[in-house]
Amino acid sequence: MIGRKNIGRSSPVLLVLLALGFFFATYNLITLIIHNKASISGSWMWDGTELFDPVIQRPDDEKSAGNSKKYHVALTATDAPYSQWQCRIMYYWYKKMKDMPGSDMGKFTRVLHSGSPDNLMEEIPSFVVDPLPQGLDRGYIVLNRPWAFVQWLEKATIEEEYILMAEPDHVFANPLPNLGYGDHPAGFPFFYIKPTENEKIIRKFYPKEKGPVSDVDPIGNSPVIIKKSLLEDIAPTWVNVSLRMKDDEETDKAFGWVLEMYAYAVASALHGVHHTLRKDFMLQPPWDLEVGKKFIIHYTYGCDYNLKGELTYGKIGEWRFDKRSYLSGPPPRNLPLPPPGVPESVVRLVKMVNEATANIPGWDTLSSG
Repeated sequence: MIGRKNIGRSSPVLLVLLALGFFFATYNLITLIIHNKASISGSWMWDGTELFDPVIQRPDDEKSAGNSKKYHVALTATDAPYSQWQCRIMYYWYKKMKDMPGSDMGKFTRVLHSGSPDNLMEEIPSFVVDPLPQGLDRGYIVLNRPWAFVQWLEKATIEEEYILMAEPDHVFANPLPNLGYGDHPAGFPFFYIKPTENEKIIRKFYPKEKGPVSDVDPIGNSPVIIKKSLLEDIAPTWVNVSLRMKDDEETDKAFGWVLEMYAYAVASALHGVHHTLRKDFMLQPPWDLEVGKKFIIHYTYGCDYNLKGELTYGKIGEWRFDKRSYLSGPPPRNLPLPPPGVPESVVRLVKMVNEATANIPGWDTLSSG
């Protein structure tokens, strides 16, 4: 499956390595900056004012072209137990949904950016790439994501024309079709990615001559379904913008744990790529209350409730499900279901976790390798 591409232009990996060399030459001392992504201060409620309804109009020639619309599912991950158990659940639901009516899923790859194989290589199709040189991420491990995609795209043989960039804490709730078409990738609009409200900072990386700040989509790299050839162009720029943003004190402070998401959005705009925004791409419990016809459950937020079924976000509830409760190992099988009154999305999430853990062999015994 692994093959080296022969391309006429300069290798993206070479270009990024040159950029990395620049950073090492510039800095004699790299200070590790640890960003605590384990909690998000405050709370938010979805008000829908900044998102618009998805409207997809595919050209007739796109519908009738006869080309495969299959996309390759790719998620970046580490070999930490916290990442491993999420990947196992994610892969379980990929296999359940892959061949269902309405699905355009192709093959699956866990892009492992720990630099060496781990004990899930036989269970989950995986491709090992190198992390950034030591110290360059300065404690912000997510910076390894764009670099991982650069290496994977350069070295792997990927049969599908499209790629879904996903994350370990995604579970497929419904069969996912290819929401992108041609040079129009599909992305999920995040309420907290606000390029126009951060114009001063965005202009450091997206100059005026490139166009209005509104050209920068309110997205991250995941979930995104994108043509492979477009991602091959964007990924090296995504690496470099991420590193430049991390190096800029004002940008680092302003964007914090979502810095790499802004970097992808800016890199896409620099290449003239705009995403179709799909609210139905994903839901995020506990704020989104129903699954409905949405495709991916993203369980990044803690779900805390009292026994009356009332949300106690920001305060540990009498009942809770929070992935950060299982940093050192997987959650146990047969988690208790939420009390009556808890939204359907949370109930569905816990049931899906329980189904996966009940059916994945060696769930309780697999140790970090």
